[in-house]
Amino acid sequence: MARKYIPRDISWLSFNGRVLQEAADSTVPLISRIKFLGIFSNNLDEFFRVRVAGLKRALLVDEKSAKQIFFEKPQLILEELNHRLIKQQKKFDKVWDDVQIEMAKQGVFIKSSEDLNEDQQNFVKDYYLKQVESSVIPLLLDANRPMNYVRDKSLYLGIVMGKKNQSEDLKYAIIEIPAPLLGRFAILPSPKKEIHVILLEDIIKYNLPYIFSFFGFYEFHAHAFKITRDAEFDLDNDINTNLAEKIAKAIKTRSKGKPTRFVFDENMHPQLVEFLFKKLDITKKDSIIPGRKIHNFKDFMDFPNVFKRQKLPIERTSFHHPDLNNKLPIANTIAKKDVLLAFPYHDFDHVIDMLREAAIDPDVTSIKITAYRLAPNSKIGNALVNAQRNGKHVTVMLELRARFDEQHNLLWKERFENDGIEVLVGIPNRKVHAKLCVIEKRTKESSFKYGFVSTGNMNEKTAKLYTDFCLMTSHEDIMADMEQVFDTLRNPQANLNENLALGKGILFAPTHMRSQIIAHIDKEISEAKANRKAHIIIKINALSDKQLIKKLYEAAEAGVTIQMIVRGIYCAKNQKTFAKQLEAISIVDEYLEHARVLYFYQGGKEMMYLSSADWMTRNLDYRIEAAVRVINKNIKKQLLDMLHIQLRDNIKARRLNNLLSNKYVRSEDAACQSQIETYHYLKNQQR
Repeated sequence: MARKYIPRDISWLSFNGRVLQEAADSTVPLISRIKFLGIFSNNLDEFFRVRVAGLKRALLVDEKSAKQIFFEKPQLILEELNHRLIKQQKKFDKVWDDVQIEMAKQGVFIKSSEDLNEDQQNFVKDYYLKQVESSVIPLLLDANRPMNYVRDKSLYLGIVMGKKNQSEDLKYAIIEIPAPLLGRFAILPSPKKEIHVILLEDIIKYNLPYIFSFFGFYEFHAHAFKITRDAEFDLDNDINTNLAEKIAKAIKTRSKGKPTRFVFDENMHPQLVEFLFKKLDITKKDSIIPGRKIHNFKDFMDFPNVFKRQKLPIERTSFHHPDLNNKLPIANTIAKKDVLLAFPYHDFDHVIDMLREAAIDPDVTSIKITAYRLAPNSKIGNALVNAQRNGKHVTVMLELRARFDEQHNLLWKERFENDGIEVLVGIPNRKVHAKLCVIEKRTKESSFKYGFVSTGNMNEKTAKLYTDFCLMTSHEDIMADMEQVFDTLRNPQANLNENLALGKGILFAPTHMRSQIIAHIDKEISEAKANRKAHIIIKINALSDKQLIKKLYEAAEAGVTIQMIVRGIYCAKNQKTFAKQLEAISIVDEYLEHARVLYFYQGGKEMMYLSSADWMTRNLDYRIEAAVRVINKNIKKQLLDMLHIQLRDNIKARRLNNLLSNKYVRSEDAACQSQIETYHYLKNQQR
């Protein structure tokens, strides 16, 4: 029977294939092609840690329940994943070969431990003694000792050692490559007009005779390997343990998760391979992937930029928003009009400046903000700390369950609390994913509130890489709705449906967002059935919620024009019964498309929202999310213009079809690379 929906994990692999397409694109700067290979690899690591692990755990539950979650039998999905992964790995290897050819044309070469001239050998010996030795601890393997210390996300050298004429008496050892501490790459002494780069594992490999000199070994065979472990954890039900303690406890156990993948150099000694399988409890049911020499390719996101500068199609620097490019305090500007920031085109410093101004403004009494992923040395965090020190009452909703940032957020929690900031940690079983800020300002004459609603995290690092929208506003309805969220978070035991009521300016999940989206789609269906214009535009990162997909199917059958820009997971399929086929594209380019925008024609009323939520069940039913209604007509027009620019993209857009073929959108229209066109569109507004 033909699929009515594309399984989420199959669709995700198709998205990662689009990332690989960017690495394969010869028009992309060489350093960026290498980074896209690293992103592809990093994405795949997380996919195995979370999604493949989840599918394998689903094999233990009843088939009916598993199919409801995954759309199909988990075993069938796993089999298709393996087939597609093998094809992608072959393409990855081909792209890496092509990239190395282009590197060679620029005189850049990666050298192995066996391919060093005398100067380079001396450099590698000296580099190891001065930079590396103190961070290397070889571990001799013993059949009687467990290997539960082998860590997820780390790269290891598996070493087989022997003595002359004693081939049967082999010994095994492993060395963890300290790349997170030292970096993965070193630049070697190189001939003129060439740059030679060596990987850290090759530096260690060259020095193995020195490292093991006390043991009398003379022959060494060393090859890289890594494991990927199940990274999902379940918080225990100990009611005497607070959430922060539970998270800290779960992080410690994460490294002990069951292996879901074993990746190794195909030239590794077969006896060592068998030994590692046994000691790491790896079976044929796990993903066992023999490959080439280099693993943990995610480190190549930090490959040294030693290449000739390539002329870029656009200037890469952010610029000031025209309404904020003056000496007036940001609060004064927002009191008069709403301002839409589009990152990374607009400068994220506007957000930091808003909080810095609030921190020193004597009339500001309080700041409330949600934080999902703060930057390591967050200027946002520092502004909040200084606001508290200046006598403001600062409240931070800090999401401790932001995947893979749990430890980082625990450190911020401690720092905030040490400075007297009120830290909220959310509602049981509900992640807080909404991006909100409310600042209260009081004078003798009056008081007013202002702040922002954003589609992305308050993180100045990712704001340079992710496309997001941030609506700065003082609209009373929006401010009142945001206050509901913070009141609810302060009282997590209260009835969520009663406390988080349907607002006038914001749709909230998990209470009303889903039902209101459905109501808007139903309105378009009614218009289409009455032979009137009916139009929906959806820009999101993921579409996997079955109920909303069914509703879109119903709209397509009625003849509603539906255009979608979906970066990643896309589980919908066009059906023969549709009066109008779904139009869906995905854009993968220099910046990560992260903004969520919803547009409904609504009989000419044109309802538009900026949202923190993707159309996934977890976002709509199990998270606190916010979709703010865009009221300002000029901002609504700007957003619609930018959506249309993306819908015209015929350079970096891929069509999302039933075959998951990732074919580029090509047309005879004028060339449109939407991220470049958006840059020019916003830049022109400054004139």
